[in-house]
Amino acid sequence: MSPLAHSLLRPLRWSERALDAVIAPVVFTAMAALIGVITLQVVSRVFFTAVGWTEEVARFLLIWITFLAATLAFRRGRHIAVTFVVDALPGLPRRLARIAALLAALGFLVALVNIGYEYMQVQSFQKSASLRLSMTWVYAVMPLAAAIMAWYALVDIVALALGEPPVHAEEPAA
Repeated sequence: MSPLAHSLLRPLRWSERALDAVIAPVVFTAMAALIGVITLQVVSRVFFTAVGWTEEVARFLLIWITFLAATLAFRRGRHIAVTFVVDALPGLPRRLARIAALLAALGFLVALVNIGYEYMQVQSFQKSASLRLSMTWVYAVMPLAAAIMAWYALVDIVALALGEPPVHAEEPAA
């Protein structure tokens, strides 16, 4: 890696790792909470009277887990992709095709940030049935996750433009 590319990419890659270091434990904790809430829901329905808020909390946790885990998958290149044509291309055309794909994804993600924010605003007057929680908080994860994925796409575009592979190409497959 050239010194210039290294100096440009180091803070960008650090920001990706920092976001991952925050998001991964949040997703893990939310999954543990989801398991606990669903267990409480099942046990209370079988042995006692159903606890009303458990279904709503489980639904909201699932929404947040889905979007936040999608950011982790996006950074690691784990979303479904058909890459056999791009992988068959030689060096520069392959890099340009990846940049084009990332630019398309970036455009979609920026649109999703805007649409998600508008949807969040439209739902801001609605309260959840059991918890009376503003639905703004439930749907805030949509623009948040899209913005994080857009950042990851932007970092990958910069890396590819500098001749470096995206971060998921450098990490060993788990």
